[in-house]
Amino acid sequence: MDKILAPWPWYVAGPLIGLIVPLLLLAGNKPFGISSNLRHICAACIPSKLPFFSYNWKSEAWNMFFVAGITLGGAITYLFLGGNHPVAISEETIKMLQAQGMQDFEGLMPRQIFSWDNIFNLKGFVFFVIGGFMVGFGTRYAGGCTSGHAIMGISNLQWPSLVATMSFMAGGILMSQFILPSILQYLLK
Repeated sequence: MDKILAPWPWYVAGPLIGLIVPLLLLAGNKPFGISSNLRHICAACIPSKLPFFSYNWKSEAWNMFFVAGITLGGAITYLFLGGNHPVAISEETIKMLQAQGMQDFEGLMPRQIFSWDNIFNLKGFVFFVIGGFMVGFGTRYAGGCTSGHAIMGISNLQWPSLVATMSFMAGGILMSQFILPSILQYLLK
């Protein structure tokens, strides 16, 4: 049972995720991605004549079941299968975060930033509101999320997905190495 509760290595989890692509292609040329589901939910729930939401969202309802399964799986894992395994991050990352004032590495995310206490203060505004807007805007601007482009798009040899994935990686490196330390230094004083 401990093998199931422990984090799976990349060489097991990666191929399992990669096998989703041919299965979806065989199941009717279905695209893989998460971000489009927000559009489907809005099209189903918002009765408006906006052109962006005027399409046959019911043909993509299978993808909403996929997201519901991810949510249910995450809840089951958290509630019933949560082992006492800390998240594996490198010593260099821990040292960098400690230098910025973070000390609690027990959960999935540092509690100095991501806690209920920080929802209605400047930290919460920066990380939840501004960060959430930037992720949403970037996803829409790139025409999809990292899973859609990196897993499905590159597998289908789509040039825009390769460009988007390289941009995601460059943006992540730029953010984690240069921008985030400055933000943390200011917010965690």
